[in-house]
Amino acid sequence: MQFPIQQATSFILPDLVSHCNFPLTYHRNGDEIAQQSVHWLDSNCPDLNPKQRRALRGLQAGELTAFCYHTAPDGRLRVVSDFMNYLFHLDNISDGMMTRETDVLSDVVMNALWFSDRYMPTTRPGKEQPLEELNPGKLARDFWARCIPDAGPGAQARFKETLELFFEAVNIQAKARDNGEVPDLESYIDVRRDTSGCKPCWALIEYALDIDLPDFVVEHPIIEALNQGTNDLVTWSNDIFSYNVEQSRGDTHNMIVILMMYHGHTLQSAVNYVGDLCAETIDTFIENQKKIPSWNPEIDDMVKRYVQGLQDWIVGSLHWSFQTHRYFGTNGAEVKKNRLVKLLPRDPAYATQTTRPSGTLVSAQA
Repeated sequence: MQFPIQQATSFILPDLVSHCNFPLTYHRNGDEIAQQSVHWLDSNCPDLNPKQRRALRGLQAGELTAFCYHTAPDGRLRVVSDFMNYLFHLDNISDGMMTRETDVLSDVVMNALWFSDRYMPTTRPGKEQPLEELNPGKLARDFWARCIPDAGPGAQARFKETLELFFEAVNIQAKARDNGEVPDLESYIDVRRDTSGCKPCWALIEYALDIDLPDFVVEHPIIEALNQGTNDLVTWSNDIFSYNVEQSRGDTHNMIVILMMYHGHTLQSAVNYVGDLCAETIDTFIENQKKIPSWNPEIDDMVKRYVQGLQDWIVGSLHWSFQTHRYFGTNGAEVKKNRLVKLLPRDPAYATQTTRPSGTLVSAQA
């Protein structure tokens, strides 16, 4: 099955910014720290070409961090900003990787997290690592070594666990890409919640706020629902915002494409459907905030600050999506105002790409 044929030349974005009434706040030193962070990644990635370096600057991952962690001390914001730049970097370098290559990437990054003080290459058959540490491992070791002195044991464990889930899902993505398969909607949603990379960012809310939530709090159904709701909003809205760039590459791994391929939607009705899901998710988040239980004053204060961090992610990611050059180039402010997206022409380099239905998930680019 080929990429769904569409006659549309444009579509209208849902007005999620107006639907989200949470206050938008930016870190007082956000711009300065964002520049330090992007320089850190730029200067430590010698293999980037000029186009990739321009894209890195236009990404503005540090600015996203300044919206979402605006109460963090400067030093902690810098660490989180470095991870945010690094996470997008991982997404970029894993895009198009074969299954074996994603295995190698996962192993080298997780090695750096488990052995933060030195490189300890594995020698197990089939998992052998080079004597010289690969660059993604060096970068991970750099920011993680600065993070762990001030991160609680629970937050550290959650960060490592959820980043490993990210890599497992990326591996599923690569297998489906190898086979030219596109998932059904349920499968897509299930695994996309890990390929989004949001879950490690939730652990860094704890780090940024200097809190360490007890496991029984993190595992409470309402806290889990708030975490998942925030993840869904960020991920599904990203499928809307990134769709134009992805369709120009023939990338079918997006909820909008799945709705057109399997459910008979037009482009605009698919966008509207995902937009409605996002709006419902914001509404449900607000309702779940009212259901947060009380434990004791100390825990309640930590939970209040943590949930505020999730809320900051919802509103911050929505506004940042029009500020970054990743989705709308330099036209983000205009698109934010009139919500009209004109479809980019297909890139000839991807003209021969074909796909077929599957129950296996492939993630969209974050």
